[in-house]
Amino acid sequence: MEFKSIAIDGPAGAGKSTLARQLAEKLGFIYVDTGAIYRTVALAVLRAEMDPKDAGQVAGLLGGLDIRMDYGPDGEQRMFLNGEDVSGAIREHQVSGLASQVSAIPAVRDFLLDFQRRQAREHSVVMDGRDIGTVVLPEADVKIFLTAAPEARAKRRLLELQQRGQQADYEAVLRDIIQRDEQDANRPIAPLRQAEDARLLDTTRLNLEQSLEALVRLVKEKIEL
Repeated sequence: MEFKSIAIDGPAGAGKSTLARQLAEKLGFIYVDTGAIYRTVALAVLRAEMDPKDAGQVAGLLGGLDIRMDYGPDGEQRMFLNGEDVSGAIREHQVSGLASQVSAIPAVRDFLLDFQRRQAREHSVVMDGRDIGTVVLPEADVKIFLTAAPEARAKRRLLELQQRGQQADYEAVLRDIIQRDEQDANRPIAPLRQAEDARLLDTTRLNLEQSLEALVRLVKEKIEL
């Protein structure tokens, strides 16, 4: 059986996870949220009370981590850290901030690279992240760069946090988004950028339904479903 892969990249808060998940469901593919995988490492760093900028210290932690991914009865991706389901814990605001710093460490990216590629070897996948089309799956059948204005992304992120019962301030979320954009675009390893053969989709003025329709159209232009 020939598996297909769809790579969706873009900045923080662009709606990648929500749209990639819905796209995968619509196509009957497996959804792989790579951000959740990096957040799991970030949670481990946080719990170990390590400095996320200390590459040597973080690299030393990796060998003792057992990171696994599974899917619940509802089809939702679940992340496990050393046997514990941390799917909720990795969504805390503090972990989000650490994930970008941790993902800039070469040892972390090497540690997780094959983990991600293995999913595409074994399934038809929709995979989202920062460097899927450029590094993780450079031969993906479809590459899409999903973005939106920082203000729009901050509003969406704020609503997401509030729906989870977390307290957050719009200005703080906006500052965090802008800072993460800067970190992701300028990190020395696998910086956030649009792959040369990726299609750009700006969802600033699109609602969720319109964004999904646009995604499906882009996919159908590249592969037969």
